[in-house]
Amino acid sequence: MHVQEWLETVPAVAVYALVGVVIGLESLGIPLPGEIILVSSALLASQHGDIDPVVLGACATAGAIIGDSIGYAIGRKGGRPLLAWLGARFPRHFSEGHIATAERSFQKWGMWAVFFGRFVALLRIFAGPLAGVLRMPYWKFLTANVLGGIVWAGGTTAVIYYVGVVAESWLKRFSWLGLVAAVLIGVTSMLVLRRKAKKAAARTSEPVAAAE
Repeated sequence: MHVQEWLETVPAVAVYALVGVVIGLESLGIPLPGEIILVSSALLASQHGDIDPVVLGACATAGAIIGDSIGYAIGRKGGRPLLAWLGARFPRHFSEGHIATAERSFQKWGMWAVFFGRFVALLRIFAGPLAGVLRMPYWKFLTANVLGGIVWAGGTTAVIYYVGVVAESWLKRFSWLGLVAAVLIGVTSMLVLRRKAKKAAARTSEPVAAAE
């Protein structure tokens, strides 16, 4: 069953909770499809009035900020053993190469890595724990975390919601647009054919007139 089809079967409150929890766990450092859940829920909100996009965006933002903060705290206390444990459990996401790349990004860019990490799947998982492991000052982490969470979670919800509303409105008018287009194409074709027929008749009558 598709994610959106499954979401349609649960109450709105459960959708809010699911979005917040999944995004929070992903931000904490557990590889989960947070972005897929958020996009599917925002599309569902654009099609059904039961789900409020503002509440949905708020739950997604809260999950992102809280999850990242918990990940930061765990990383600061757990340090390298935490990354080793995650690497053993999730080798595809926490390989030594991925960790080294993320570390270089954090050491070079700091707050920007936390902020823009929201928009990159792997960095979204790494951001909180790795910022804690590298002992980034908490006020810097919190600033980038809050701004990134608002822009990513709130912005994604708003964009997908309004795209869904526009798409649904366009699809509802599609049958009328198709009918109008078919009529216009038919009339245009008829006029073109009549014009070509007149030209052909004129060319045929010219030799006859000259012979007479």
